[in-house]
Amino acid sequence: MKTLLHTPDRVLIAPSILSADFTRMGDDCRHVLAPASEGGAGADLLHLDVMDGHFVPNLTMGPDMCRGLRKAFPTAFLDVHLMVTEPENFIEPFAKAGANLLTFHIERHQGAAAVGLARRIQSSGMLAGIAVNPPTPVEPVLEVAHAFDLVLIMSVNPGFSGQAFIPAVLDKARRVKPLLQPTQRLEVDGGVSESTAPACRDAGMDVLVAASAIFGKPAPQRAAAVASLRG
Repeated sequence: MKTLLHTPDRVLIAPSILSADFTRMGDDCRHVLAPASEGGAGADLLHLDVMDGHFVPNLTMGPDMCRGLRKAFPTAFLDVHLMVTEPENFIEPFAKAGANLLTFHIERHQGAAAVGLARRIQSSGMLAGIAVNPPTPVEPVLEVAHAFDLVLIMSVNPGFSGQAFIPAVLDKARRVKPLLQPTQRLEVDGGVSESTAPACRDAGMDVLVAASAIFGKPAPQRAAAVASLRG
């Protein structure tokens, strides 16, 4: 399933399970991943936001959530976003838990250190992603983008779902996109909705993470939301 990212000419929609109903996690994930033709939402992958209470002011899920989702959905693509102070400590745990993609932040590791961590992630059998927060200059990402399978542009300050999209980050996407090969993806996360998705796609973003824009809707309305996000 790692090759899902390499599907050409297709915008991928990644529901963020941070906004799912945690008392119905399996049912919610099953519904968003099921094809629209079968009554599901037709999304492409699941996005897991991992926060440690230090790098961002919130605590969320860890490898056990990833492990549970892998057991329940053997073929699903699991996109893990590490918002943690020491991402290097979580490579092996998430590889063992069945993650397909592991993304860490440029604010934690830059230059040769970031490239080295990407190689460790890839050697463990996962794809590697690098993320950048809205206030952080994009130049350190431009220097290392070649080493990653995905670049994630945060369009809110990370920590909580439901925040408003920050349009200024679109300029970062426009600078990153020309550097990427067809096998690399440009992801956006934060405040992505039916109203902000067109600008994201126009800026070259081709993996759209959406939380409340999908899980915040009644189940019968989610397929239409995913289709609208995809464009």
